[in-house]
Amino acid sequence: MAHEHIVYMMLTDAAAQLGDGDAIDRYATLLEPLVDKDVHRPYQAVAHRGRGIAYRLRGDFNKAGDHLSKALQIFQDMDAAWQLGRTHCALAQLEIDRSNHKGAYDQYLQALEKFERVQALPEMKRTRAALEGVELAE
Repeated sequence: MAHEHIVYMMLTDAAAQLGDGDAIDRYATLLEPLVDKDVHRPYQAVAHRGRGIAYRLRGDFNKAGDHLSKALQIFQDMDAAWQLGRTHCALAQLEIDRSNHKGAYDQYLQALEKFERVQALPEMKRTRAALEGVELAE
């Protein structure tokens, strides 16, 4: 049977992927006390990334950047390439929302490098398409 923190981490992450800010808030609120108590760094990073996405969706770009940066740092400490790639993609979307196309392009490049490192083919394909989209926007 899955432990509570695993279930809430998966729900937080799924809500983040769907761009459902209300669901992110609901599940991250349940996840954070559990992972903070156990100092579970990977799940803390997932919670931060989720919160960052939720704040971005609400237009609070400063808080979004703070949470995404915290997630990025944790995943960097772990050298978790796939998770780093996903977090760079979230940062790229934040930069797009800030109208910083150069910043978004740079974040997508970093994401692509991480996905290539682990041969995450679907993510590589999506990230290349996103790069092309950013190039067109400039």
